[in-house]
Amino acid sequence: QLQLVESGGGLVQPGGSLRLYCAASGVTLPYYLAISWFRQAPGKEREGVSCLSTSDGRTYYADSVKGRFTISIDNAKNTVYLQMNSLKPEDTAVYYCAVGSNVGSWYERDYHYWGQGTQVTVSS
Repeated sequence: QLQLVESGGGLVQPGGSLRLYCAASGVTLPYYLAISWFRQAPGKEREGVSCLSTSDGRTYYADSVKGRFTISIDNAKNTVYLQMNSLKPEDTAVYYCAVGSNVGSWYERDYHYWGQGTQVTVSS
């Protein structure tokens, strides 16, 4: 069974950068067509941030993070990354990685496995 473990979160000042990691074990990531990052801020619903298609490498981003966040995968390490630059206070949230079969979907029901999340706090 696939297990996903996120890491790399922390406290960063506005304008700073963080790199999130999603390490998979049990199944190789490319087995799933879609690998995505979601986030949930306090008092808000979970929202999709970025998605990667493992079949052709296409990437998708929420409008709020376009040009600032980059999703990538290292198949040898079975790990997905989310590079976050120019962070803003509104990026503060718990970030989750998830895998599924519907590339580009932001619907949680399309994702089969989720990690436990990693906290990102952007504050001065």
